[in-house]
Amino acid sequence: MFRIITLVVCLAAALAAQQAKQYKNPAEYQVYKAATSALAANDFAKALVSLDTWSQNYPDSDFKDDRQFLYVLAYAGAKQSAKAIDAAAILLAKPNLEAALPDAADQLRLLYTAAAAIPDARVPTAEELATAADAAHRLLAFDKKPQGLTDDAWAQARGQVQTAARRTLLFVALVPGSRAMEKGDCAPAEAAFTKALQENPDSVQASWNFGSAELCLYKTQPAKAIPAIYAFARAAALDPVKGMADPKWQQTTVEPFLEKVFQQYHGADSKALDELKRQAAQSPFPPRGFTIQSAADIAREKQAEFEKSNPQLALWMKIKAALSDAAGENYFAAELKGVAVPQLRGVLLDAKPSCRPIELRVAVPLPDSPQSQDAEIVLKLDAPLTGKPDLHADIQWEGVPSAFTQTPFLLTMDAERSKIEGLKTTPCTRK
Repeated sequence: MFRIITLVVCLAAALAAQQAKQYKNPAEYQVYKAATSALAANDFAKALVSLDTWSQNYPDSDFKDDRQFLYVLAYAGAKQSAKAIDAAAILLAKPNLEAALPDAADQLRLLYTAAAAIPDARVPTAEELATAADAAHRLLAFDKKPQGLTDDAWAQARGQVQTAARRTLLFVALVPGSRAMEKGDCAPAEAAFTKALQENPDSVQASWNFGSAELCLYKTQPAKAIPAIYAFARAAALDPVKGMADPKWQQTTVEPFLEKVFQQYHGADSKALDELKRQAAQSPFPPRGFTIQSAADIAREKQAEFEKSNPQLALWMKIKAALSDAAGENYFAAELKGVAVPQLRGVLLDAKPSCRPIELRVAVPLPDSPQSQDAEIVLKLDAPLTGKPDLHADIQWEGVPSAFTQTPFLLTMDAERSKIEGLKTTPCTRK
């Protein structure tokens, strides 16, 4: 994990070349040789034993900076990431790293190891996070080509270490928000992830985490649903390479989750979702005034348009819904009985008697069941009609409710013959 392609560190040659430094005695050289040989063989446990022996027997060695660098490599190889970062911190704290590690390849290896180790540190301390961030910033600015590398090889290696540096800085930026989310502290998580997204606007993970914090706040602040969905849309829309994300995770986790929350909030609408992703890809945060219509908003708009276009039917649907409720009979007695109802519209199904009737039975077909022909309203007229009414005709009337039964559903209204429109009658046949 911590190796840099094409960078080879010849530790023995590097130490031997530093003429100003001297081993205290042959025994120090032998313990140094044991440590480097173990490192070369990837026997990191043995390397650490040799390094500890070297430190205990020769604490003031001329090569203590080089030994510290070997500790960094050995801890990293042994998967003791926190200790690798702690060991690197000692070198990074020196006012002149070049004096401690003159070789550019060693400097680069140190910075890379310290930066790349942080995600594997189980619970990194604030100091370890700061060390990794420091190493990452130095990596981004590192421009000294190690000896032995061609320009092309150096360009490739530099690109790799800079990508690693950006990943480290993103990880460090996300830690405060992630820890807040683990505790259920939604507001601090939002603040931390906002800062992380500002610093890493093209990051898929930063957008995803910011959306998660907004969704956390949505439980008590419904308005947070919109920035949450926007953030998930951006996480789904960003290029995974530029956004430093696993494309499989983006496709199997981010995309389905976005579709789920968008449908729950807005309703199934693939065109609207595609447009949202297009917009979200342009900016890390929603522009001023940005909104997403909720399913409730859409339903209210449709209802308002329906009531505007079909006022009579809309009025009846409200009345029927109230009467059909468990408390429908109470509603009738308290609010409807004896109160004049504005004009309604329906279909005449029956008349009693069939000639010169004083009672009309009416159905009101609804949009979802236009063929329904069950009589729901009885009109009791103040005077008989003059003939036989044509059945199945559309009529309009005004009336005053006077009786109601819920089972079977039937509303009785007193109506003046003069206030009924659309009636067509034929003369009654004499017997």
